[in-house]
Amino acid sequence: MDKLEKYIQEKYDNDTNWFVEEVENIDNQQRVNDILEKKYYLNGNHKILHRQSYKYNGKEFTPRKIVLQYAKTLLNFQKAYLLQNPLTLTGDENIVKEYQKVNKKAKYDRLNVKILDKVLKYGQVAEYVYIENGVIKSKLIDAGEGYPVYDEENNLIAFIEAYINDGISYYTVFKKDIVEKYNNKGGESIQLTDRYVNLSGLPIVYHNENELSDTEGRSELDDWISILDSMEDLISKYTDSFYKFMNPIPVAIGQQLKGEGLPSDVIGGGINLDDGSEFKMVGNQLDYRSFETIYKTLLQSLLDVSQTPAVSLNKTDISNLSEVSIKLLFQLANIKAGMNEQFMRDSIEQRFEKIRVLLGYLGKQYSEDEYETLDIVFQYATPSNDKEIIENLKALREMGAISLEGILEDSPYTTDVQFELNRIMKEGNNVGNNEQDKEEKEEVTI
Repeated sequence: MDKLEKYIQEKYDNDTNWFVEEVENIDNQQRVNDILEKKYYLNGNHKILHRQSYKYNGKEFTPRKIVLQYAKTLLNFQKAYLLQNPLTLTGDENIVKEYQKVNKKAKYDRLNVKILDKVLKYGQVAEYVYIENGVIKSKLIDAGEGYPVYDEENNLIAFIEAYINDGISYYTVFKKDIVEKYNNKGGESIQLTDRYVNLSGLPIVYHNENELSDTEGRSELDDWISILDSMEDLISKYTDSFYKFMNPIPVAIGQQLKGEGLPSDVIGGGINLDDGSEFKMVGNQLDYRSFETIYKTLLQSLLDVSQTPAVSLNKTDISNLSEVSIKLLFQLANIKAGMNEQFMRDSIEQRFEKIRVLLGYLGKQYSEDEYETLDIVFQYATPSNDKEIIENLKALREMGAISLEGILEDSPYTTDVQFELNRIMKEGNNVGNNEQDKEEKEEVTI
């Protein structure tokens, strides 16, 4: 009896439709509801929109509801900072060349960005690697439709994809060796509709760190929403105050003289006051400095919590910075990108293993030694002084302290190290052949 069979027997008493109960259990439903709330928030459904109208000065007053979509800006920054530059594959030339082909056909560079986007927003996402018409591809399973099944030791033993379309419930159950599809089409009970051999094993579950769970991630929005709600509340209420108190109240102090006053056709109208009397327009004074201080504090707190450099959101003026200064400005962003890199790297390495297995089914076998050389290099989108970097690399090369491959890996102008190496080797051979031909011609001439 394998672990999944034991799990079904102990928890669901061997019920053939165990996956329906698994999807509907309280923990899974709470997680899915939380994901839906995050989706509504990102779509613009913020707390500030639920402010109620109230009476002011005897009339119905509709308060301002200003929505700040800073969350999307911060998420876009984190995605672009880590994956704006495509990943670089390194290792044995043969296996790197094959994986680059797979990478290009499956558009994995774009898929990686989508994966990071989902993990940052909802804490987790799943990827299933498969073969279609001889081409290796991957399918993403949304966190709101994916239900990983773990044993007591937090080992993934099955995965369920469940969703409802046009009133019909669909279930795809991924087991270690088999993929099964079920639905209740026609208003009938759940029925098995398809069964396939599973060549790549269980889906890969991407998730970031969560202090309360080793198997579930945590949305970045959980750290930001309370600050953003306060910013939206503050700016909306201040705008209300500005418009409510903009019209001052006329106040006359003392005795007003009798008469029609000044001719309106001369100066536009006026009033006559007795000696020592006073007339003024009285209005509430808005404390804009307090508003500015609180708002800036909240914004800075948002940047600190999200580990976003203020300069990236045009909140700081800079010019003529050295390479060291730039690194200091983006230190927090580098730390955050390094944390995101860890879970991305762990899961991408699982993808590499599944691709290796699928390549075997396509008749392309690679030894364990060749596979172990395969690695990936992340290139953060840190602003850099390219001239200074090139000069440093040149100095290291002249000292014999760095290889050509190392230079290409650190060069700000290189996106594909192996491709550039092949080009350089090809150019070197051509130069060598041209020089040899030239020498032979000179000998013949003599």
